[in-house]
Amino acid sequence: MPQVPILMPQLGESIAEATIMHLLVKPGDVVAADQEVFEVETNKAVMGVTCSCGGTIASLSVSEGETVAVGTVMGIIEATAEEIERSGAHTLEQMQAAGSALPSAPSADSPSGDDTAHFRTEGEYREAIAAAGADGRGLPVPIGVRGAHYLSPRIRARMDELGITEADLGFISGTGAGGRITIDDFEHFLNYVDGWPSRKASPMRRSVSSSMQRTWRRPIASAGRPILMAPVLLHRRHHPRKPGITLYFLRALALALAEFPECAGYMVGDRILTPKRIDLGVAVQVTDGVMVPVMRGVNEYTLDELIDKYNKVVAQARSRRLDDAYLGGGIATVTNFGGFGLTDGTPMPLPSESLILGVGAVQKVPVWSDEVECFIPVEQARIVASFDHRVVDGGDIGRLMQRIACYLEHPDKL
Repeated sequence: MPQVPILMPQLGESIAEATIMHLLVKPGDVVAADQEVFEVETNKAVMGVTCSCGGTIASLSVSEGETVAVGTVMGIIEATAEEIERSGAHTLEQMQAAGSALPSAPSADSPSGDDTAHFRTEGEYREAIAAAGADGRGLPVPIGVRGAHYLSPRIRARMDELGITEADLGFISGTGAGGRITIDDFEHFLNYVDGWPSRKASPMRRSVSSSMQRTWRRPIASAGRPILMAPVLLHRRHHPRKPGITLYFLRALALALAEFPECAGYMVGDRILTPKRIDLGVAVQVTDGVMVPVMRGVNEYTLDELIDKYNKVVAQARSRRLDDAYLGGGIATVTNFGGFGLTDGTPMPLPSESLILGVGAVQKVPVWSDEVECFIPVEQARIVASFDHRVVDGGDIGRLMQRIACYLEHPDKL
């Protein structure tokens, strides 16, 4: 009977691999065309992989927890010639005859592409050092440079091999001249941490790590101010559909950015790009990371018109199964860390954005009233904007936040 491969598809731009979360079928199961057979996790979301035609699962070549590259054969379906013709699927024979490369998932006995990320044994380290001619002493340190601030090209090459960054070396004590870290210090450090309990970082966690490292290379500044929350809370209390608190801030930010689009500009070389449309992300906490679905043209809809869209996108993000329409392309993000009881923070914008607005928890605080000449209890929340200081300055962000405050004081205009 003809055999049709189940291939790991290209699940999005710049996605080269995915991790198998769940096997939804087993050998011998009968499947229909376009039925989900695997659930996989990329660095952006959890997605389903479907089969191209109906038939019987002959074999599976992957297991749960395994990371496989795009184009890898994950299983084989035995199908009738009629079903193959109806679905337009390609058989193994057709692909091989056409010269298509069909990489298989690595077996348990074969080296994995991730092996370089695991620490070697001490004996292997010593062999590697000896083979490289290391003496473990280090070279003279440049004047005024100490410790981890200077890393030799050799150590940097070793770090690249293992996927380690300078931030990971914070507690290494250098024994070289001037406290410099030598190759021997580095290898001893690897041997030391290899004995600690650990777990492999998920694709989501690695994606967050990569994003924050890239963001930190820019001069990010933060500014904050209090917001009177009584108008928003009263409006929500009497609204029949009870919009999410974050949605109020999302809509207020959209209207403010429509007036001050330069606050969400993006610097490329000596040019500052101004956004064409107000597409805003909303940070949603999920297991082992954060999803940031993007809502399009938020300033073009009223608060009431956005409720269903907002509820849908948040629900999809929490299940980590976002539609492609909600992935990427935002100009700024709103994150409500107040939902976790946090009153203040310094959120970091995504590498592709230059602005993020953080919202703290509502607090009842004493505020002086000139009218009654005494302190009165007021419900407040603190908002914090983190921004790329190359693009805008504190005064620009101050005006933006003032407009946000004005909109939130009159939620009926949202």
